[in-house]
Amino acid sequence: MGSATFYTTASGPTLEAAFEQARQEAAFEYGRGGYTGTIAEKDEATLIDTALLTEDDAMKRASGLIDIGDPRVEGKWGPAGALPIRADGEGTWLFSGWASC
Repeated sequence: MGSATFYTTASGPTLEAAFEQARQEAAFEYGRGGYTGTIAEKDEATLIDTALLTEDDAMKRASGLIDIGDPRVEGKWGPAGALPIRADGEGTWLFSGWASC
């Protein structure tokens, strides 16, 4: 099986809650059979940076990490990367990485 990159945002009171929300939404939209190429295939997320970024800057940072093969987000079986982004209300994160497809 192959792999594909994904980028998705989600909000929640904690990083973990936002990650679970993103996983559930992806599983609902793309199925639960595995190999969706989405965050639904991930079991955990790792915080990459703590500084708040704009969504555009977070996308640039995330895609740069993927482009250089950063080990924190490199593997399709490893964790998703998480970057906090500026948004109103609850904490919002950009999740990214490789996922099996």
